[in-house]
Amino acid sequence: MILLLIKNARIMTFDDENNFIEEGYIKIKDGIISDIGESTALNDANSKFMDSERYLKGEKVIDAKGKLIMPGFICTHTHIYSAFARGMDLKGGSTADFLEILENLWWRLDKKLTHEDIYYSALVTLIESIKNGVTCLFDHHAGPNSVDGSLDIIEKAFRELGVRGALCYEVSDRDGEEIASKGIAENIRFINKCKGNMDDMIKGLFGLHASFTLSDKTLKEASSKGNAAGAGFHIHVAEGPQDLEYNKKHFNKGVVERLEEFSIINEKSILAHCIHVSSKEKDLLKKGIVVHNPESNMNNAVGYCDAADLINKGILVGLGSDGFSANPFRAMDVCYVLHKHEKENPNAMAPKDVIQMAIKNNGNIASKYFKDPVGVIKKGAKADIIFLDYNSPTPINKDNLEGHIIFGMNSNLITHSIINGKLVMKDRKIVNIDELDIYKASRKLAKSLWDRF
Repeated sequence: MILLLIKNARIMTFDDENNFIEEGYIKIKDGIISDIGESTALNDANSKFMDSERYLKGEKVIDAKGKLIMPGFICTHTHIYSAFARGMDLKGGSTADFLEILENLWWRLDKKLTHEDIYYSALVTLIESIKNGVTCLFDHHAGPNSVDGSLDIIEKAFRELGVRGALCYEVSDRDGEEIASKGIAENIRFINKCKGNMDDMIKGLFGLHASFTLSDKTLKEASSKGNAAGAGFHIHVAEGPQDLEYNKKHFNKGVVERLEEFSIINEKSILAHCIHVSSKEKDLLKKGIVVHNPESNMNNAVGYCDAADLINKGILVGLGSDGFSANPFRAMDVCYVLHKHEKENPNAMAPKDVIQMAIKNNGNIASKYFKDPVGVIKKGAKADIIFLDYNSPTPINKDNLEGHIIFGMNSNLITHSIINGKLVMKDRKIVNIDELDIYKASRKLAKSLWDRF
């Protein structure tokens, strides 16, 4: 039994009431929040536990010293394998449009990945994620020449750093039927493996690249096996105009319509992007989960996802990074200003709308895959918590939390991270690892990959 008490905390719960506790405490038992309240509610029987950083009767006490505490961030769509692309020379490859970006960057890079590359890509991405306040990631992996066992390699890094996650391999026909079959097998193997995990830290999803790289034959097999596994799908949907054009030309259908025909869309299916979709298809999206990736969409110039319209239609919309960065504060900032700029309307996106996607909706999404609520501070929820050393010049209350996050906070303010009730970062230092050695090895591997690129 692991017991932890956090005292002297200013707590942003992000529960249904959006409570803010000016001076509170959180108790954690075996990775779950067992109690939360105002410090005055701690009775004399608990006072013996109030000495900071001491073990008393098996309970560890952490004095937050007035720091803000909130749920750890969740990234509901990312690509860990992209880490080694930072600073890389494309060596003459053109990126005039989205298809060329895929062909000349990402589809060249993923072919070169070894298991060691994958492992260190995961380690450095997770280190950066922790320091940016992320406690759970939904990763979408690719590597056609290193498919077998690749999800185990990523899982190893997650477990070593103590991060929660949901992993999948993106099945695609772009490298031939044999590789597609390997991807299907890798997903099913990993999904079944994760069903046997008792710690509820790592889950498997069924990954698919995008419908314009998937034949009917592959979609049919993926649908049959994926739905039988019951884990949910994770796929790019109508990200670029090429996806829509391909499906219209070959099947006379929209992207969402074709996926619906193969029973890909369900309550556990993550549909990333959803830019080039019709009004009719938006109704179909209500059956699944949409993840908005504003930084990536702008960077790739693929178009505008009207996330506010999707939410107004009753669609569950979360916020992801698509691998663009590991910093949720950046994603929230971009999301906040993009929609105002696109619609030439300063009221098109409010701070509360961004926080609804980034924190509350992402928490609701993650909670579909794990046994207990995630992304919220309340009794019975996963103890995935971050501390922020934010000295606000103005009052904070339950009605203005969102504005403080958008206009006042950034990732450099995060000092501590607790995941599953365990301290994984203290004073911005990741516990139990040597960051310098990991980054040194990562740079060496990245250089080797660049030479092969």
